[in-house]
Amino acid sequence: MRYLALALDYDNTLASEGRVGEAARAALGRLRASGRRAILVTGRRLEELMRVCNCADDFDYIVAENGAVAYDPRSRESRLLAEPPPSSLVTALRSRGVQPLEIGRVIIATQAPHEADVLEAIRSLGLELQVIFNLSAVMVLPPGVNKGSGLKHALRRLGLSPHEAVAVGDGENDHSLLMLAECPVAVANAVESIREIAAIVTRGADGVGVAELVDELVANDLASVASRLKRRRVALGTRLDGATVWLPPYGHNVLVCGASGSGKSTFATGLIERLAAEHYQVCVVDPEGDYVSLKALVTIGDQHHGPGTQELMAVLRDPYVHANASLVGVPLADRPGYFAQLLPRLQAMRARTGRPHWLVIDEAHHLLPRHWGHAPPRLSECVLVTVHPDRLAPPVLASIDVLVVVGASPNRSLSEFAAASGRAPAVLAGEQPPDQVACWFLDSAEGPFALRVIPGEAERIRHHRKYAEGNVRYHSFYFRGPHGKHNLRAQNLSVFCQIAEGIGEETWMYHLRRHDYSRWMRDVIRNVELAAAVEDIERRADLAPAQTRGLVRAAIEARYTLPE
Repeated sequence: MRYLALALDYDNTLASEGRVGEAARAALGRLRASGRRAILVTGRRLEELMRVCNCADDFDYIVAENGAVAYDPRSRESRLLAEPPPSSLVTALRSRGVQPLEIGRVIIATQAPHEADVLEAIRSLGLELQVIFNLSAVMVLPPGVNKGSGLKHALRRLGLSPHEAVAVGDGENDHSLLMLAECPVAVANAVESIREIAAIVTRGADGVGVAELVDELVANDLASVASRLKRRRVALGTRLDGATVWLPPYGHNVLVCGASGSGKSTFATGLIERLAAEHYQVCVVDPEGDYVSLKALVTIGDQHHGPGTQELMAVLRDPYVHANASLVGVPLADRPGYFAQLLPRLQAMRARTGRPHWLVIDEAHHLLPRHWGHAPPRLSECVLVTVHPDRLAPPVLASIDVLVVVGASPNRSLSEFAAASGRAPAVLAGEQPPDQVACWFLDSAEGPFALRVIPGEAERIRHHRKYAEGNVRYHSFYFRGPHGKHNLRAQNLSVFCQIAEGIGEETWMYHLRRHDYSRWMRDVIRNVELAAAVEDIERRADLAPAQTRGLVRAAIEARYTLPE
């Protein structure tokens, strides 16, 4: 179930002329019977709402005063979500004869045409307050307080995130409400600005439209609307023509495969960061400790201790925190068993809260092997990373929707996947440069296509350190010269620059004229921009050897911070 909460405006949305009709109230009953939560978000004062609303107890949470006051119908407790208005402003408005004037616990409200008096009073007192309009209503609230901020608080109290919410409204002050929720809905009588941002406009007005929406929500989880929800998409990468390729945020599984060291973590970490940036909660299962440096993640477990399941679940309780279960402290043979115990816990949490929204499972062939000794898992919204797709459990292979192949020989991995999953073989045409991967949406008629990778911030930092100061091991550059007299190894860019300064002119120019430097920077350092700059230097015949050394070093230093 994708949507677990429905957030409703009151006046002219749920209610007509201040009252909730029988059709709308019956719809609330059907909504809650389906296991979903109902949240009321209104501009009315709480005391006033309780006098006119005959169904307050039908809600799991109520937000009043346009996001400033929260109320729990179960406990009958209310709390302020912002500071009360300054008495000086109330006095100033009364002295100006502003009528009507409603003073709530936080909100101050009046009607047009008093907006000029309100703005002048705020200005003359030097206050930092916002004025919100809704049809003829004029409301004064602290900065940042609106229906969207109130809904965010309510969802958090219920253990949900905006990605599990549908919000419906009609007026200008519902804009923040609809913009926060995953699926924005306008009733038929909504103002044009609200209709424009809605993914659905109901056929019926106010409560009739709400009943119509609830019936579709309960019947099919608004499945027909998914293609219209473009604000929440996450980029997989870009095509060669620059067009963005989007990952649907719900109902898809991604398999990332390729040889060891081919760049799978570059792709995965970038995707994790983009998911986190859109507030999709991510839980990574990290057998080798490859994701512990990712700033977006809270890592549980280290080389001495495995991640405690209770501790991990406690971290995930907050919808805005992302977790990494590091298994480096778990013996290799015990890792599949640990994961077999963890997965049902995560899936049970998803059933209750819709979270974590995405699971990232590294070394998936080890944690979900072909000879899976447990009930076949039903996976959804998973990113699986593996060297060996053919070693995955058959139910896992059958669940894959998007295949991403990293490395220099994509067709080999495409063939292995097709054979293992029983699909027709597919081939990527042409060569695949280092900054590209092969992408295949398995239900598409298009077949595999080249996709440029969008590296994440953590991966860029990691690679900058690796190439500037680290060790590329057997991919090192060797200064040998025309006769093989030398065998000087540069395992990173820092050592490369040091050797380049002292090596003889004959050896330096030998590699320069062969374009060995640009080739290494393109194929090993994987910096196409740097390789192009160095290749331009290699092609120039007007430069002295000393000048070429200085220019190559300058090209490197412009892109990497080398140690002193």
